[in-house]
Amino acid sequence: MACLGLYCGKTLLFKNGSTELYGECGVCPRGQRTNAQKYCQPCTESPELYDWLYLGFMAMLPLVLHWFFIEWYSGKKSSSALFQHITALFECSMAAIITLLVSDPVGVLYIRSCRVLMLSDWYTMLYNPSPDYVTTVHCTHEAVYPLYTIVFIYYAFCLVLMMLLRPLLVKKIACGLGKSDRFKSIYAALYFFPILTVLQAVGGGLLYYAFPYIILVLSLVTLAVYMSASEIENCYDLLVRKKRLIVLFSHWLLHAYGIISISRVDKLEQDLPLLALVPTPALFYLFTAKFTEPSRILSEGANGH
Repeated sequence: MACLGLYCGKTLLFKNGSTELYGECGVCPRGQRTNAQKYCQPCTESPELYDWLYLGFMAMLPLVLHWFFIEWYSGKKSSSALFQHITALFECSMAAIITLLVSDPVGVLYIRSCRVLMLSDWYTMLYNPSPDYVTTVHCTHEAVYPLYTIVFIYYAFCLVLMMLLRPLLVKKIACGLGKSDRFKSIYAALYFFPILTVLQAVGGGLLYYAFPYIILVLSLVTLAVYMSASEIENCYDLLVRKKRLIVLFSHWLLHAYGIISISRVDKLEQDLPLLALVPTPALFYLFTAKFTEPSRILSEGANGH
């Protein structure tokens, strides 16, 4: 009987030389997906550059949120923020390494994957066929193995490492904060990790195709908000504090990450010059900030210009 449904296939039960025996049409085992002939085949390909960039984006989300809430709750007089930033980076880095080591193949910093062909590959649960319009054949499986589940594994390790390391560090060095404020960055993580998990579960496929544009838009908006809030109007204002340069270079890295993700560097000689656009938003802001200063606009309006 022919397999119905987009993601239903026949699993190989026995193979001896040229003799192959396949089971009935149904769900493919984990680590396999159907081919054009409706047979389940193991995922043996290496992830493409775009796949790694997507995983990098999902790995950056908790790290950026950690840094944001650490900075938000540490206060200007706290000397513990730097150590917490380093600890958060260590936690996320170790979680990423451990996730790669426990993924198939186990023990190496390498994963095998199935190629992402279309958006529906992320939502196989929506394509379970009903041949007789009564009985549903459940063929839900991870067609984009392991891009969907590996993110959940990574978030779990991030959470475990945070709960093991961060409370001890904060208790030791966060002397500049009150007792009620010391652990607020950790409490914030206990909120945003479930949100990130639901986001990946529901919108993983949409994020896979949209994350380059999300990076570009958010990095541009946050850079403009930061420069405006810090009252940066010229290059001298940037050089006054090292923290401002760090924020600027961090945003430039995000700009470059987004540009590389969009271009996918298919044609190296054509795509690399696009990285020259990375400083453009900051330069545009510095050149035009003096023309949009509220006090100047109000004074000119009062003078009737």
